[in-house]
Amino acid sequence: MSGPTTSPHPTPTPVHPAWLPDATIAPLGTGHALLLTARDETAADPVLATVETELRRAARAHGGRLSTRTDGEPGPDVRLVLATTAVHPQPLPGDAAATEHAWHALVRRVLADPGTLPPESFRLVRDAGVTVVAASSGTGLLHGLHHVARDAAARPGRAAEDTAVTDEVRSPAQAVRMLDHWDNVDVHDVMGQVERGYAGGSLFFADGALRDDLGRAEEYARLLGSIGINRVGLNNVNVHAREARLLTEGLPDVVRLAAVFRPHGIRVHLSVSFAAPMTVGGLPTADPLDPGVQRWWADVTAHVYRAVPDFGGYVVKADSEGQPGPFAYGRDHADGANLLARALAPFGGTVFWRAFVYDHHQDWRDRSTDRARAAHDHFAPLDGRFDENVVLQVKHGPLDFQTREAVSPVIAAMPRTRLAVELQVTQEYTGQQRHACYLAPWWREILDLRPWGEGPTVADVAIGDGPGGRPGALVAVSNVGDDPFWTGHPLAQANLYAFGRLAWDPTLAPEAVLDEWVGLTFGADPDVRAGVHAILDDSWRTYESYTAPLGVGFMVTPGSHYGPSVDGYEYSPWGTYHFADRDGIGVDRTRATGTGYTGQYPAPWRDVYEDLATCPDELLLFFHHVPWGHVLHSGSTVVQHVYDTHFAGVERVEEMVGTWAALAGRVPEDVHARVSERLDEQLRSAREWRDQLTTYVFRKCGVPDARGRRIY
Repeated sequence: MSGPTTSPHPTPTPVHPAWLPDATIAPLGTGHALLLTARDETAADPVLATVETELRRAARAHGGRLSTRTDGEPGPDVRLVLATTAVHPQPLPGDAAATEHAWHALVRRVLADPGTLPPESFRLVRDAGVTVVAASSGTGLLHGLHHVARDAAARPGRAAEDTAVTDEVRSPAQAVRMLDHWDNVDVHDVMGQVERGYAGGSLFFADGALRDDLGRAEEYARLLGSIGINRVGLNNVNVHAREARLLTEGLPDVVRLAAVFRPHGIRVHLSVSFAAPMTVGGLPTADPLDPGVQRWWADVTAHVYRAVPDFGGYVVKADSEGQPGPFAYGRDHADGANLLARALAPFGGTVFWRAFVYDHHQDWRDRSTDRARAAHDHFAPLDGRFDENVVLQVKHGPLDFQTREAVSPVIAAMPRTRLAVELQVTQEYTGQQRHACYLAPWWREILDLRPWGEGPTVADVAIGDGPGGRPGALVAVSNVGDDPFWTGHPLAQANLYAFGRLAWDPTLAPEAVLDEWVGLTFGADPDVRAGVHAILDDSWRTYESYTAPLGVGFMVTPGSHYGPSVDGYEYSPWGTYHFADRDGIGVDRTRATGTGYTGQYPAPWRDVYEDLATCPDELLLFFHHVPWGHVLHSGSTVVQHVYDTHFAGVERVEEMVGTWAALAGRVPEDVHARVSERLDEQLRSAREWRDQLTTYVFRKCGVPDARGRRIY
């Protein structure tokens, strides 16, 4: 197969509704919903209009009714009430009090003492068949409405019968839940219009300009609002000339896009080029300590905020993979980030400064150089030097979103710096949305890791509950495009959904999140639910089993990163090696004999990873160079592990193909056809991975498969 899509294409129709068709927001059934707001709130809060729109869509789809404050007195059949805390309903006067309906008293009780609710939080009360959602803002009400819808979909048939009294407050664990788009205005080389995008062209741009019709973008904003995303980066972190000018003459386009996302509680950000003072502003330098450069950024930022008052801030990739940065002037990353932070500070904006910085002109002969060390080497010495509105955006692993790699040591190394943990929803190294690969189980492993062995988790560090107590963010690279199924592979929608849900609550079980998505997307058919779980629950480990083994990574085709090329990067300048020879395989990153990378971790991980006796099997080749006959904790040798997992992985994909085939007629025909097509490609690719990896290992070491299976 070829690499990613190289050009945008016309938006096909019909567009798949993903997990949010009209029929999904159905908590009221055929009953009566009531929206209560204070008289001046709707005009000041555009998200309240979205809440009303969603309720009206549900009423049209289900035959229910919606009343608002201006519609007069609702009847006794109210089942769902959404109300802002600014509302103060009074008891009915005189004889009318005798006819007060159950919902009257419940709403008055909730709003009499609503508690302190931050803007994105909501209070949920259920009693006597009535559900009340109260919030201090439209955003909180929107989150509450979607929570009720998810609950109804995840518990088909139970919600209406549930008589238990509920009174709880729901709040997002993470204050900033952000999706970065790698969209370009123009099409750029083999990367296409969306760099590392596997679902077609940009939702925002086409033919070198902002789309005239932003209807798809509006539906996308609706999808993101339903899962609690509250920030979106609009353009590629590799900022090309056209995108760099979104700050200036392209600003009207940003204004239009901000207006698309604002009604769903989402603020927009721009990726900017560090060299913009020169390439856009015409200055002779971009030196962060130059007063003229500082004035230029202050002036252009003020201009942006005049146009978009709720603008979120900047995203920056600097001194990385050819992008310009402060190194050109003898400055460091703190100097560069603080330059932009100080321009943003008067407006409450934030700069997300990416820590993905390494030498991509490495000599493959030099085993002392280790790309995994780079981010820690560059940034750990700068801890405490970043301004408070700088968030250092750290990839969850030290390399580049591999199918398996250790958690980045930077996350534990900078307690005096705000950190964002960056995940990749677009499946660059996990099948590119041609393979079914549900990533939430892996994300939970990452977020649950305790960098100090006990105490705070990775999720806690991003939340701000780590040693420094500084709130950061959870950020991911988006996986959508103008494909009619949004993500190319319809089942890849589950990854986008899961990121939003785990960003809101990182303690959610991946299986439960998938169950929500299946219920919202496909309805209550138990066979469909079981079939999708059978395909996706363990699909990440299935993908891992037939690709690069034991954490070694980067056995992919250079450039496209799709499909096997075991030695494709082995002699390249990118620092992506596995060092396989006749005697063994893996990268020695120990302190004793290797690159010293294990020393970047705090105890106990520095010692766990250092020692072959304690290093987890799944990361063995990431940390150690071992003989082919090395015995894993599982009892298998490395060579036999490669044989067994690669044959087993193909068998699992064959089962997935059969499971999906049995669902024909039980899911929409177009969805079934697309998933079938993608599963066929996954099976072809898995066989190719199996045959190349097993043959490569056999030719290196000469050890046959103990089970006598065919190896070429």
